[in-house]
Amino acid sequence: MADILDILDIEQPGGSEINRDTIIHGDKVKKKYVTAKAVKRPEGMHREVFALLYNDSNKDLPPLLPTDTGKAYKQTKAKLGMRKVRKWTWAPFTNPARKDNAVFYHWKRVSDETKEYPFAQFNKQVSIPSYSESEYNQFLKSEDWSQAETDHLMDLCQRFDLRFIIIHDRWDRAAFRDRSIEDLKERYYGICATLSKVKTNPWSNLTTTVNGEKRIYHYDAEHERKRKEQLRRLFDRTQEQIDEEQMLIAELKKIEARKREREKKTQDLQKLISRADSGNIASNNHATNNMDTSNNTGNVSLNIARRHDRKLHKKKLSSQQRPIRAVETVTVEWSGIKFPEARGAGVWLRSQRMKLPPGVGQRKTKTIEQELRLMNIDIAPTPTEAICKHFNELRSDLALVLDLRSALVPCEFELQALRHQYEVLNPGKTLTIPASICNGPENEAKPTLEIIDVVGSPSALNNTI
Repeated sequence: MADILDILDIEQPGGSEINRDTIIHGDKVKKKYVTAKAVKRPEGMHREVFALLYNDSNKDLPPLLPTDTGKAYKQTKAKLGMRKVRKWTWAPFTNPARKDNAVFYHWKRVSDETKEYPFAQFNKQVSIPSYSESEYNQFLKSEDWSQAETDHLMDLCQRFDLRFIIIHDRWDRAAFRDRSIEDLKERYYGICATLSKVKTNPWSNLTTTVNGEKRIYHYDAEHERKRKEQLRRLFDRTQEQIDEEQMLIAELKKIEARKREREKKTQDLQKLISRADSGNIASNNHATNNMDTSNNTGNVSLNIARRHDRKLHKKKLSSQQRPIRAVETVTVEWSGIKFPEARGAGVWLRSQRMKLPPGVGQRKTKTIEQELRLMNIDIAPTPTEAICKHFNELRSDLALVLDLRSALVPCEFELQALRHQYEVLNPGKTLTIPASICNGPENEAKPTLEIIDVVGSPSALNNTI
């Protein structure tokens, strides 16, 4: 129909075209959302300045005056109910904790029931023991305390709830002699402990039961007196005494630090000695392994000659390669430096085997180089197979010598300190230190090999260097 009207140039009716959507969703009206065109900010104007401009399309304009009419986190009007307000009355009340029957007033609702004053439950009172005349004469009689003093003490404890500072202040010094707080506590707790043993008292809070055993609290008055005396002396110190104490504490910390350092150096020295001993054993094992491999090589060669007629060429080759493989796997690392194996992929230089590992440290490296100069040895020799091996062993021995020398210095210092202490304690006498344990001029004149011989094997070192 629409096509015919279009051909005849007849205007179509106002109704929409009938299609699938109009049949299925004919009742629903599509909402058209109109988006307001945003005004473009002029070029060169800052964003903050453009936001302050007035715009008619902007409905969220800032107010001219501060207002509080919007719905926010608080309401402008109170929502009051339609019920009647409960009545309040000015009512009297009494406190059961008071014994003078005093009457007080406070506001309360008429609908509330009359209850006991709620804060009366916090009036906790201590139960004070009581005793009869016969019990006092039989169990509590004391030469230092009279019965009148004891009665006066128990009365004050009852009145002031065992606040012994107040009890000591209210003590009747006109009728009785002056007593210290420790004396008052000792007498009171002594009475409680005695009555707890004699009879079972519900007031006694000094007895506890541990694993079925009854234990009674014991007050140590002498310890309390010493504690307070120490606190008094600590409080009465002068500034000079405080400074002296701080100085002594600092000296004690230094002594303990030096002691820990000496112990650490002693442990390092023991490690060096044990490592040198293990290196000596390893060198001996290396020599015996060489002898064994030479013997095995001779035996294998004889076996190869005997089996030559049987045409077992593969077995001959395997028997010939065994001793060579055993020699290559034997590595002797008894010194302080472990040189890495430069076995990388591709071409590599043999001189890389003479590089010191980074764990040695720059300071020790320079010291080793200085020792090599004193021996008239080139720092970077020609890197042949034998020179690389012996040069690395030499520097490893030098590192061991330097470690032993650094460990020997504190030992010599302690020997000298002991000698001076001996001379101070014994005037006119001198402590003789054996030359074998002293690093004197004679020992300094010895070559490097003899110094290493103290912890190693001279034959092993002379063979390697």
